[in-house]
Amino acid sequence: MAERIVVDPVTRIEGHLRIEADMENGIIKDAFSSGTAIRGLELIVQNRDPRDVWAYVQRICGVCTSTHALAAIRSVEDALGIKVPRNAHLIRDLMNAAVMLHDHVVHFYHLHAFDWVDVLNALKADPAQASAIAQSISDWPKSSPGYFKDIQQKVQKIVDSGQLGIFANGYWGHKAYKLPPEVNLIAVAHYLEALDWQKEIVKVQTIFGGKNPHPHYVVGGMATPLDINSDNGIHAERLSHVSQLIDEALVFVNQVYIPDVLAIASYYKDWTYGGGLNNYLSYGDFSTGDISDVNLYRMPRGVILNGDLKTVLDVNPKDPDQVKEFIDHSWYTYDGQASGGKHPWEGETNLSYTGPKGSYETLNTNDKYSWIKSPRWKEQPMETGPLARMIIGYAAKKEEYITSVDSALRKLELPFSALQSALGRTLARALEAGLVCKWMRDDMNSLLQNIRQGNQVTFDKTKWEPSSWPSQAKGVGWIEAPRGALGHWIRIENGKTKNYQAVVPTTWNASPRDHKNQIGAYEAALKGTPVADISNPLEILRIVHSFDPCLACAVHLTDMHNKQMTEIRIG
Repeated sequence: MAERIVVDPVTRIEGHLRIEADMENGIIKDAFSSGTAIRGLELIVQNRDPRDVWAYVQRICGVCTSTHALAAIRSVEDALGIKVPRNAHLIRDLMNAAVMLHDHVVHFYHLHAFDWVDVLNALKADPAQASAIAQSISDWPKSSPGYFKDIQQKVQKIVDSGQLGIFANGYWGHKAYKLPPEVNLIAVAHYLEALDWQKEIVKVQTIFGGKNPHPHYVVGGMATPLDINSDNGIHAERLSHVSQLIDEALVFVNQVYIPDVLAIASYYKDWTYGGGLNNYLSYGDFSTGDISDVNLYRMPRGVILNGDLKTVLDVNPKDPDQVKEFIDHSWYTYDGQASGGKHPWEGETNLSYTGPKGSYETLNTNDKYSWIKSPRWKEQPMETGPLARMIIGYAAKKEEYITSVDSALRKLELPFSALQSALGRTLARALEAGLVCKWMRDDMNSLLQNIRQGNQVTFDKTKWEPSSWPSQAKGVGWIEAPRGALGHWIRIENGKTKNYQAVVPTTWNASPRDHKNQIGAYEAALKGTPVADISNPLEILRIVHSFDPCLACAVHLTDMHNKQMTEIRIG
């Protein structure tokens, strides 16, 4: 008989996630993913000025910072037929790239690495051997024996204090850890270095968007005054600073992040669990032209079903027969009904909690068990995120994707199929960071070239006034966020937001069962995984963390009678 184990809350993520897993003979037979908090910002923006929506929905996430703002801006511009100036497009992509790099690096070192790295084991390392290993895999200058000895002493002081602080709550000593002490020490050192690096790259958002998190945007472009001779605008010194930050990112990603992931992966080549659905979805992004021209996307659009790399299917988020959200196992109703699926333009956010009240041991997973809806593409569950994007780029025969993936797998002496695992998902995120760094450099060069040629335009006010809008309009704003395909759908009537729906990457990945009882990406990835110690289920965390879950940055409590929302900050 199956034994159910519960991980709640799943830590080292953003938001509130519960995993229940049925175990038989030490292997996960079935799994259930439950989002235990409400978002509900779609209700807040109803009847508001569409030009202001980005500022509200940006607060969906405190980690992705600006991705929801950009998706919202693009949805309004799509609805109203607004084309932004080239400089605005470049600035937006630079800001989005900065978010993606920041998120990927922070996710690996500070949220996910300790699923593979044993911090306390690093105290047994020989600093001289750690130095030799570090110098053999990278030209990163901080790799002397003395440097690693200093890091080891810092960790020892933390351990001796009896308060592990940032290293608390790990499964240290777990039998699933395989790294030698020296590689553990290298990873711990770079964990600390990444803390310093991450606070620098976000300055790209501060310079172009005025602040971080939640920088400023504007429908029609960017409120970014480019003027190399002005003390108040984005002048030559600030542009030079952005270029410097990009150069530093290129070095850190290619000399620290990617080498570390490859080094760690080399010890876990047999850990091929966590592949899951083998259905992958990407809306595409980072266009070399206009965002509406999907043929110019560096990050290609497409769907792959059942791992078939020979066929990349087209994606159209405007097609009501493609993207739908189902609620058969989610605490919502549609038109008063407890089941069904709707395209986001027709979507509803009607909360209807029917789950357990008070304390409980397990959820009734035969009924509704999550605040997350179940998005489906042509009624198929999908995985989205870095792994999906790398596989779709590879299948689409994008040269830089093929080169990046083949080179990494050749170094690890692994087949392509190894990518379809938790380890492969982690590797894909690092390889994607390498690509994004290069695109960021190219976009910055293009922006500087435009400015040198006298083009400093970042905003088009042609359709700014509501008097220029049609009485009814609807649009979609899509973006590839760090965790995957993000879509915002808006309907505008008489100058106000009539309906709004956001389908976020983690909604795709963390979704519960649907109307056909099909499982979501988390649930599929967990099935078949052996767990060595059910009281310390490190393997569950490895797989779930590989997706970089982002459930929410705030809980929004709803007064069901007055339909009023109250925001409560967490952490």
